[in-house]
Amino acid sequence: MGAEDGNIAVIFAIALLPLLSFVGAAVDYTRANAARSSMQAALDSTALMLSKDLSQGIITTSDIQTKAQAYFNALYTNKDANSISVSATYTPTSSMGANIQVNGSGNVTTDFLRVAGFPTLDFNTSSTAAWGSVRMRVAMALDNTGSMAQDGKMPAMQTAAKALVDQLSGLAKSPGDIYISVIPFAKDVNVGASNYNQSWIDWTDWENDPANDDKGTCSQSNKTTKSSCLNGGNNRTWTWDHSKWTGCVTDRDQDYDTKNTAPTTTVARFPAEEYGFSLFGYTSSYCKPGNTPYLQPILPLSYDWSAIKTRIGNMQPTGSTNQAIGMAWAWMSLTQSAPLNAPAKDANYTYKDAIILLSDGLNTEDRWPSYGNGSVQYNGQIDARQRILCDNAKNAGTTVYTIQVNTHIPADATSAVLQYCASGPENFFIVTTASQTASVFNSIGSSLSKLRVAR
Repeated sequence: MGAEDGNIAVIFAIALLPLLSFVGAAVDYTRANAARSSMQAALDSTALMLSKDLSQGIITTSDIQTKAQAYFNALYTNKDANSISVSATYTPTSSMGANIQVNGSGNVTTDFLRVAGFPTLDFNTSSTAAWGSVRMRVAMALDNTGSMAQDGKMPAMQTAAKALVDQLSGLAKSPGDIYISVIPFAKDVNVGASNYNQSWIDWTDWENDPANDDKGTCSQSNKTTKSSCLNGGNNRTWTWDHSKWTGCVTDRDQDYDTKNTAPTTTVARFPAEEYGFSLFGYTSSYCKPGNTPYLQPILPLSYDWSAIKTRIGNMQPTGSTNQAIGMAWAWMSLTQSAPLNAPAKDANYTYKDAIILLSDGLNTEDRWPSYGNGSVQYNGQIDARQRILCDNAKNAGTTVYTIQVNTHIPADATSAVLQYCASGPENFFIVTTASQTASVFNSIGSSLSKLRVAR
C-alpha cells in the first residue's frame, strides 16, 4: 500500500509541471492580450482625433507624429506593456480624400513562459481613419409655430442655425461634400405654390374645402363659384384652377405619413390645403407669399450657403405644432425620389445622413381633427405617429438630433417624443434659455464633424 502511495505521488509530481506550465502560459497570454486590446482602443481614438485635426486644418502633416504620440500617451494606461512604439503615416489617397494609419507595438514580460525560453510576449496592432471620402447630408426641421415668437426663441434659433451652416460648410473641401436642407414647419409645410402641376400633389381635400369654392372657372361665365355653377343644372361644368393654391400640404394618408416612400398614382401623395391664420375675423393662408406671417417654403438639399442662411433668416412664427410633418419632410429631403429628389449619391463616397429636429412645444394639431385642436393633443395620437416615423428613419440609417426649446416659466415637461426620436441620449438637447441655443447647435456641429470621419 505504501509503495502504491509513493507511485501516485511521483506521477502527480510529474504531471504537475506541465499543468502549471499551461496555467502559467494562459496567465501570460491573457496579460498580453489585455495590453494589445487596450492599445487597439487607444490607437482607434488617436487615429480619429488626428484625422479630425487634419481635416479641419488644426494641425499639418508635419505635426502628425508628435500629435499621435501625445494623444496615445494620454489614452494608453496599461501597466503591463513595455517597449511601446507608436508611429503615424499620412497618405493622400486621391483628390477625394486621405487616410492616416497609426501603428503600435510593445511586449509584456512573462512570469511563467520565461522558463520555456520566452521572456517576453510581443504584440502589435494598427488603426486607420479616412476622411474626404465621407460626404454628409443634413436636414434641419425647424419649428416656425406661433410660440416661437416668445422669449427671443426665433431670433436665437436663426442665429444658431446660420452659425451651424457656417460650421458645416467649413468641412466641405469640394462642392457636394456637404448638403443642407431647411424644413420650416408648423401644422403644415409650404412646398411652394409653383408646384401646383406636380403629380405628387393630392387635390382631394383642397377641392372639397368650402373655402376654395371660388378657385376655378364655370362653363357658364357669370357663375364664379363651384356651388353656384353646378347647382343651376344645364350641364354646367366646373374646372378647378390649382394655380390658386398657395403651397401648403399636410400629412399623407396613413401609414405613408410615417414613411419616405415615393408618391405615385397608387401610393399616397401629399394633400394640398389652405390652412392659415385668423386676423380680425379674416382667415388667410400662411403659405401665401406676401402674407404676414408667412411660413417659408422648404429649401431642398443645397450647398448654396448664402441661400440657406437667407431662408433661415426669413422665417416667421405662425401656426400650431406638428413636429411629425417637419420630421417627415426632413427625411423626404434626404430621399432620392419625388417630391424633393435629393441628388444621386456617388458610389466612390460614403454618405452620412442626419436630421436636426427643433421644436419649442408639444404636438397639438395635424391633419386629423380627432388627434388635436391646435391647443391640445388628444391621447398622444400625434406623438404615436411621430414615434413610428422616427423609428423608420433611424432604422434606415439616419442619425437624428432633437432639441426641445423649453423657456416657459414654469417649464414644460420634458418632451418624451423628442427624447424618443433622438438616436441616443447624447443626441437630445434641452434649451432653457434662448441664449443656450447657440451652444447646442455648436455641439451638434461638432458631433456631425466626427461623423465625417470614418474608420
